[in-house]
This record gives sequence, C-alpha cells and structure tokens, in this order.
Amino acid sequence: MLSKVTSYGLDGLIGYEAVLETDINAGLPSFDIVGLVGQSVKEAKERVRSAIKNSGYDFPIKKITVNIAPADIRKDTPCFDLPIAVGLLIASEQLASLTEHGYILIGELSLDGTLRHVSGVMPMLIAAYQSGFKRFIIPYENRHEASFIEGLEIYALKNLEEVIRLINGDKEYAPVKFCSYTSVLAETGTGHDFAEVKGQSKAKRAIEIAVAGGHNILMIGPPGAGKTMIAKCIPGIMPSMTFAEAIEVTKIHSVAGILNSDDGIVTARPFRSPHHTATTVALVGGGIKSKPGEISLAHNGVLFLDEMPEYARYTLETLRQPLEDKTVTVSRAMRTVEYPADIMMVASMNPCPCGNFGSKTQKCSCGPIAIHRYLNKLSGPLLDRIDLHVEVDGIAFEEMYDGKRAEASASIKARVERVREIQRERFRYEPMYTNSSMGNSQLDKYCKLDEGSTRLLEAAFKKLNLTARAVTRILKVARTIADMEGIANIKSEHVAEAVQYRSLDRKYRLV
Repeated sequence: MLSKVTSYGLDGLIGYEAVLETDINAGLPSFDIVGLVGQSVKEAKERVRSAIKNSGYDFPIKKITVNIAPADIRKDTPCFDLPIAVGLLIASEQLASLTEHGYILIGELSLDGTLRHVSGVMPMLIAAYQSGFKRFIIPYENRHEASFIEGLEIYALKNLEEVIRLINGDKEYAPVKFCSYTSVLAETGTGHDFAEVKGQSKAKRAIEIAVAGGHNILMIGPPGAGKTMIAKCIPGIMPSMTFAEAIEVTKIHSVAGILNSDDGIVTARPFRSPHHTATTVALVGGGIKSKPGEISLAHNGVLFLDEMPEYARYTLETLRQPLEDKTVTVSRAMRTVEYPADIMMVASMNPCPCGNFGSKTQKCSCGPIAIHRYLNKLSGPLLDRIDLHVEVDGIAFEEMYDGKRAEASASIKARVERVREIQRERFRYEPMYTNSSMGNSQLDKYCKLDEGSTRLLEAAFKKLNLTARAVTRILKVARTIADMEGIANIKSEHVAEAVQYRSLDRKYRLV
C-alpha cells in the first residue's frame, strides 16, 4: 500500500514543503529512504523502527521504500522522523489516512517513541502558513516557539502514541494557545550600566550616537581604559525590539539550534562576542549544513569584536560585504543560502603592540615599524565601513574617585528610543529601520545639506582624502546627530561632529 504524508524542511531560513511517499510491497525485507537525503535522515530508519515497536505497533517486515520529495533539495535533519513513522503506519494499515485531517507533521523520534525538540520549527511553520497550511503536529518541547504564530491549529504532543490517538480520534488534545509578544516582553537587566563607567564622556557620546542610528563603531585606546566595559554596557541602552524584529532573530536562532525552548522567542537584542580565534565559517556561517554564523546570530543586535587586530585578517575581510549589504550569502557545492546580517558592529583595539601609542597617561615602547605593521592588520576598505572611530584614553585617579555617579543606562536608553521613533516614522514606507541602512536615494531625500555644511564636507573630503563611501557614512551619522537634537535639517555642526569621528584612522595610519 502507498501512503503520502506532508512535512516541512528548511533550506537556510526558507521552509519548503516535503512530501513523504511510503510504499510497502512484498519482497526481501528492506528499508530504503531516497530523495537526496543526508546522514541524519538515513539514520531515521533505526529510530523509526524502534519507536514504532516500543509504542506497541507492528513494524512491517517487507520491502519498504520512503521517498522524500522534492529530490533536488538535500535533506539532512531529523525532523522527518515523525512523518516517516506515520507514513509507515498508514501504509501498513495500522493508522487512518491523513487526507481528511490535513496535518503537517514535524518531529524527531527517540527510540521509545518520545518526540524530541527540533531546530527551525518557527520558520517552517511560517512558511507552511504562507502556503495555506493551518494544522500541525510538532514536538511538545517546541510548543513555546510555536505559540507566537497566530491563526494556526498546532498540536504539541509528547510521543508517537499521542500522535496516533489524535489522528484516529481516540483522544482530544488542546491545541497550543496563542501567546502575544507583549505578554512576554520585559525589561531584562544586563548587569552592566553606564553609571559604573567613570569618565569617558566622549566615548559615551559616540556610543549613544552609534546605538541611536545603528552605526558601526571602533574604539581605539590603551589597555585598561574601559573599552570592553563600555561595549558590555551597550545592551542596556539598545532599543526594545519590535515583534517583526523579534521574529527575524528567533528564526535565525531556531535554525542555529540555540533558541531557549522555554522562552520560545528572543525578546532582547543579541549581543555576540566571538573570541578572536574564531574561524571564518564560525563568523560568517557555512559548514556542512550551511548554518548561520556569528554575524547572522547578531542580526538586529550587536556583534562585538574585542581586540580586533588579533582576528585573522582574512576572517575580518569577509565582513566587508555583509556590513555593506546587511546580508550574508553562504555558497557551498550543494547549496547557496542567504542569511540576514543587519548588525551594529562594535570593535575595540589597541593602537600598537604595547597598547600605549597616542596615550596621554602612558608611554609607548613600540617603534614606528612595529606600530605600522600592527595598524595595517585592518585594511582601509574595512575601516571605511565603520562609521565612527573614537579614542578611549586612560583616566586620571581623581576621575575614578571623584564620588560622582555617571548617567545611568536607563536615561540614555530613553533618548535612544526617542531617536529610533523618529527614524521609524521617517522610514515607515521604506524597507529599513535605522539611518545606517539608508541607500543613495534615501540620502538624497533625508540628508540635504545647506551651503555651509556642503563646504565643510568638501574641505574634510579633500583634507582627509576620504572615499565616497566615507562621505556617505558621515552623512548618515550627521543625520543621527540632528535627530538626537530633534532638528529636521542637518546643520554644519552636525557634519563637523560626524567628520571628527572619521579622523582617527587617518591619524594613526600616518605613523
């Protein structure tokens, strides 16, 4: 007998419909799964066999062939275990057909028939819903993740026996209850507050501008000046995510297998800080299964590269295209996958091997050649893609123990939220959220300069030998500074401050 069961798989972040055809015929006992399947699917034979027998049903001792269509997409996920098992039970006439129910089955099976958590359920459900499917059976451990998708009838069950009872109508189960995003959205403390950061008013100002407009920022200074501490305070002033942004982040984390199954959705903006020994694949994505890398896991959040020159130069250069396009394309022999990578990159570095070059409080012991070699670990094109370069020098003893408490993160965040609201209103009909994402057409529309600002920008262009890309970055930062002051038109003082944040790389490269 032939049976057909519908499931869903993932190609990157895109879900696709998978039809599992199961045929049982007389002949030498065998169990073959075809359809360009990977090792995880091939191993499903043993999981399904044990799950069916341990659930109290008969495993057919005949010639079994399971075809997973479409056959031109490689499938290497255990989420097809449940539909394979149900297809076998239907084909062996131990279970009623699914035709009248219209269920989409997704789930991995344990040997005892328990349904296990699978990665990527949210993007699969969204893709299936967009294709017109509305009834689903998924593992119980994925219930929280599925509860944030409205308009679906989802049954989160614990084992194969419960699935069979539901299909046969022997027992009724309550579908997953819809959960609104606002009901789980809450302020979460990061443990780091700008009130704890002494001095560094210039760096704090630059960080606020960067967060308000979603700009990339590089902090340069001696060791112990507070660069890392400042970076760790950034999550406390990041604006709250909208539901659309949260869904985008959750889909990526679900596919990567790092989503907290108890939460079901990511409510806090990601803050990823990979070690400087991270490989190119770890940072950009790829591998055998073309999984998302750190730059995609930081989507709609922060990617922090501490001690940036210590990363492999080739690895850093692979960031150039994602920083510009806000997406990363992972191409391998068998597949090409595109992941979003709209991040705010925060980086820190020492200006020389000893770290004290240019410091007002410490003496540098490095020679010009050593300094030049160290700074050249970062290429000009990469630095061009970083909007703000700010110097973070050591502070005096008196500043550390002046008894004054700096401004708290909460008040800074309130200002950031106000500026982001201005941008949301500005770009309500545009495919972007922040000033940093503006293209040329938006720059012409929203970054008009008066005569004085134009002359100032022209002077900076010639004196600092800026590229066209650097000029567009300056305009975006100036737009954010104007927004922070609530001013509709960019003025010369906004351009002047934005230019100031582009001069550090020129200063240090003159060594």
